[in-house]
Amino acid sequence: MDRIDRKLLNLLQADASRTNAQLADEVGLAPSSCLRRIRRLEAAGMILRTVAILDPAKTGKGLKVIITVELARHDEPSRRQFLELASRQPAVVQAYSVTGQTDAILMLRVADMDEVTALCELLFDERSNVTRYYTMIVKKTGKETTAIPL
Repeated sequence: MDRIDRKLLNLLQADASRTNAQLADEVGLAPSSCLRRIRRLEAAGMILRTVAILDPAKTGKGLKVIITVELARHDEPSRRQFLELASRQPAVVQAYSVTGQTDAILMLRVADMDEVTALCELLFDERSNVTRYYTMIVKKTGKETTAIPL
């Protein structure tokens, strides 16, 4: 990956709706060369997918919730089973198995507290592997990005 590849990736991360001609102009390549580079980056797995980033408030999912989860069983199959269950829930937009005092972190995008309550009842009922969980409501977002600095 050279300087031009990094510049293309940074431009695409900032706004993937740019046309190939616009991208080519910004990196100083012919459109055909630019497109070949982008296709090569996709084939190499550098670009996983191209998506639209929506305004959560305008979609009716303006409430962001972070939940830390402590599991009773810490083995890999138990962690994987919990993450798979959590990942199947539409409100869960990110799910991580982590190190430290907690075992998993879930990020939710929901409409209201009723949605949070319903999800907690589903994921953390008495039959689950969850011993404790903490729910935090995000009051204000300082930074949120999908871009990876290159």
